[in-house]
Amino acid sequence: MENRHYATLAVHAGLPDDPHGAIGVPIYATAAFGFASLDEGAERFRTGQGYTYSRIHNPTVAALEERLRALEGADRAIAFASGQAATAAALLALLRAGDELVAGRGLFGQTLGLFHQVFAPLGIRVHLVPPEREAVAAALSARTRAIFVETLANPALELPDFEGLAEVAEAHRVPLVVDNTFGAVGAVVRPLELGAHVVVESLTKWASGHGTVLGGAVLVRRADLWRDVPALREAGAGGRASGDVSGEEAYAARVRQLGLSLLGMTLSPYHAHTLFYGLETLWLRIERASRTAAELAVYLRTLPGVRAVRYPGLPDDPAHGRARRYMRTFGTMLTVDVEGGLEGARAVLRRCPLKMAANLGDARTIVVHPWTTTHSRLPEEERLRAGVTPGLLRFSVGLEDPDDLKAALYGCFTAAGGR
Repeated sequence: MENRHYATLAVHAGLPDDPHGAIGVPIYATAAFGFASLDEGAERFRTGQGYTYSRIHNPTVAALEERLRALEGADRAIAFASGQAATAAALLALLRAGDELVAGRGLFGQTLGLFHQVFAPLGIRVHLVPPEREAVAAALSARTRAIFVETLANPALELPDFEGLAEVAEAHRVPLVVDNTFGAVGAVVRPLELGAHVVVESLTKWASGHGTVLGGAVLVRRADLWRDVPALREAGAGGRASGDVSGEEAYAARVRQLGLSLLGMTLSPYHAHTLFYGLETLWLRIERASRTAAELAVYLRTLPGVRAVRYPGLPDDPAHGRARRYMRTFGTMLTVDVEGGLEGARAVLRRCPLKMAANLGDARTIVVHPWTTTHSRLPEEERLRAGVTPGLLRFSVGLEDPDDLKAALYGCFTAAGGR
């Protein structure tokens, strides 16, 4: 069978040949792998081919990596214990003390925390700018080592100018790194096809689909600019630069070495197994939840106390033009700005029967108040710059019947009218 379409890749990619004829992927619950001889062990450690220790390579995790690679259209995939671990490893493989990172404003709160609390003390300077071609180009300097943006800003739902940013990145020989968590493992957006060099993402969200496990991934496409990245030209443990050892694949090799071998951000094979099978139904879930989200976005505008609704599928949404160019479906995320600010949001949530949690991409519809949760540790001015207001509610739409969700939302907002 020729595996070209997303739905087909989701159920066939990554399935290994099993000596016992199993048609699924086994769980390799082992810490280490034996060698038949001294020479075999030496060869595996020298080349990195074959299995030695599960912190670095594991067959169950490798099957997940192959499926992720196919779904995102990447050349290499490295799985991690969480999306935060993936982001940290992807960027630390590029940055050293004195380097600079240009990033789109309005990022996930914990990503900003990584920049402020980890990168800044390491001597890495981060410039936060609008994710637009002109703004990013103006912020670049001779010390810039990467451009970082999100597929959809969380929770502002702004969509970057991917093609324009890719042109800037290529012109300045700087990798473009995209957090594609809201792109749902390529089901909604495939940034590598739009010119990105690296994708990072949380698999905890749509890949799992049930909010049961943590996971993350770094996806990389082969590019000759990896030969020019200063961090990859440093001498390694063997006295040779990563670029000399791996050529255009130097970056992927460095991410695996740094994130897994040295920092131990390893994904459990049990979690890899759950994620592997979660991906098989991802396209069906995205299709269904996206249709529901589009219907709810229109409905929410009719309810009392709603100041504004953001959803890329709405024709008058600021992101709609780019969404039509870049997104395969308009996705399952929407936000509502409630009248009355914090107290208005409190009144809505007090009567809301939907699950309230700091997660998304679940089979169930989930609502969260970013001002007091995901972005609460940021200064107020920075929250506002990120598009987070006291009255903002973020909805991750699930698989419930749309009519039941409308009824639930009607109860939330009409009851809140009386506070």
